[in-house]
Amino acid sequence: MNMLEITGATVPGRLEEMTLALPPGRLVGLVGPNGAGKSTLLQVAAGLLPTKGRVAWQERPLRTIEVLERGRSVAWVPQEAQFEFGFSVRSVVAQGRFAHGDDGQGVAEALARFDLEALAGRPVNRLSGGERGRVLLARALVTGAPLQLWDEPLAALDPRHGLEVLLLARELTQGGSTVFFSLHDLRAAYGLDLVAVLQARRLRAFGPPEQVLTPDLLLDVFSVRARAAPGLMLELP
Repeated sequence: MNMLEITGATVPGRLEEMTLALPPGRLVGLVGPNGAGKSTLLQVAAGLLPTKGRVAWQERPLRTIEVLERGRSVAWVPQEAQFEFGFSVRSVVAQGRFAHGDDGQGVAEALARFDLEALAGRPVNRLSGGERGRVLLARALVTGAPLQLWDEPLAALDPRHGLEVLLLARELTQGGSTVFFSLHDLRAAYGLDLVAVLQARRLRAFGPPEQVLTPDLLLDVFSVRARAAPGLMLELP
């Protein structure tokens, strides 16, 4: 089964003992105040940090999965990426096919999907932050990985591209993939299948957003009051 299982995972000084399971075909949001451990948890899920505990994909410890197989199974989008060299946008997106033998499959479609066709030949280190973010998402898309881990993919995007990313995430889950991503927009979190809430580097709550994002929890974790308006409205207490 394409399930990610994190059991008793701990990163000293960065993440307290964490246990949760992400079923396939779900759009899962990760929310929490700044410094709560969201980026760390996503890096743990991607196998990028030395971690105490167990992180398993398809019932296999992630650390035992061969590198190329992992590259076909798990896609990682960092919150920020510094490109020191002037590789073209097209070549950076094509890196997502390395674990498949660098066949270039899906690259043109990903460029079109993220509105990058006109930028395909441009050096990636000369792009804006939002443009670089779209390049990273396009690279993750062409991996075809059934587990997509995105760290704040909406942060630098304008409203149109942000909506397109959410639509893409939903399409991927409809195809059986799991998309696990961090975000700050609690109103957007209400449209997801599951939400994990971190507080002080611990898992405070996990489940459907309508059950998890209660007024009491929002006040305690984020120090904001919530009310229906229609739609979620947030205000300072």
